[in-house]
Amino acid sequence: MKKETWKKLGVVGIFGAAMAFIETLIVVYLRMLYYPEGFKFPLNPYIEPWVYSVEWFREFFTIVMLACIAVLAARKFSERFAYFMYSFAVWDIFYYIWLKVILDWPASFLIWDLLFLIPIPWLGPVIAPLTCSVMMIVFAYIILDFADKGKNTEIHKNEWILLIIGSLILLYTWLIDYARLIISNGFLGDFFNLLTNSEFQRIVENFVPVSYNWIMFFIGILVIIIAIVIYYRRVS
Repeated sequence: MKKETWKKLGVVGIFGAAMAFIETLIVVYLRMLYYPEGFKFPLNPYIEPWVYSVEWFREFFTIVMLACIAVLAARKFSERFAYFMYSFAVWDIFYYIWLKVILDWPASFLIWDLLFLIPIPWLGPVIAPLTCSVMMIVFAYIILDFADKGKNTEIHKNEWILLIIGSLILLYTWLIDYARLIISNGFLGDFFNLLTNSEFQRIVENFVPVSYNWIMFFIGILVIIIAIVIYYRRVS
């Protein structure tokens, strides 16, 4: 890999780590307010709706910022995609590093966490998103290394299909818990008013995730790995 590419990866990595530190501080403050005895499930159902709204926008604009740094780092779409994956992965990994440094949390990689909020809470063990982040770094490196060797790094349609299918399977494992709560209890029609629905708050107040669908998770990971291997063999 060229020296210039390593420099870009360094700068993008520093940006991702710095972004993660800012997000970690926000989460630290939120936990002090709503989980003074330490974060754990069930989730606090009585957080003000406007706080959730602000968090949704914060998460959305975090992704926008990571996408912007990727656009600035390269010209071709495939290389921008690689830098986005890389910045996202570094941001995610350092988020947990900073949480460990500041709060000494999580105690293990298998502890459940609230991963994301858009459009509903994503739940899963800490090791799940970290595994995906490592995989994204590997794929980003492969794309950028090929680019430096003058290869055509365009991702083909069949590879995109596998990447999307694998990603959707992973999303299923993170979204299924709250999706099941909403659908099975008849709240889908009142989706946009859930934050003020007292019955839904009562259910959330008593919900503790106990089992993660590791089979589906590994299937999703396998599908993505297959896509990466197909890409690598074709481009090399």
